[in-house]
Amino acid sequence: MEILFTLHAHFRWIVVLVSLLALAKHLAGWLGKAAFKKPDMLLIKIYGGVVDLQVTLGLIYLLWSGFSGAGFPRFRLEHSFIMIIVAVLAHLFNRWKNAEDLIRFRNGFVLLLVSLVLIFAGVLMLPNGLQRWMIGT
Repeated sequence: MEILFTLHAHFRWIVVLVSLLALAKHLAGWLGKAAFKKPDMLLIKIYGGVVDLQVTLGLIYLLWSGFSGAGFPRFRLEHSFIMIIVAVLAHLFNRWKNAEDLIRFRNGFVLLLVSLVLIFAGVLMLPNGLQRWMIGT
């Protein structure tokens, strides 16, 4: 079970890296009035995939450790709920797949920014949340 927790704890940096790359790309595309191309869509799909994997790892850890004796304290449930919302946001990009390029970039940027804020808030809900965020434990 410790391996699962370690994977979940360290994989978040991949989520953050991909989200920051996608955020920068969407901001540049939005401000530069660029065309939305396949690499842009691929980056969004990768973001959705890494978020899904992170949430899945977290839910498995929550259930496994919870039923093994750690229980389900409120902070763990709140953290999980917020991260599930992040996973939903990661898939809302599909709502604008037929929209103009500028709208796709703008809405993608907003969704990515909101999801990053929620990720940060979700980590802060955990005991010693800011320390967890900074040192990665």
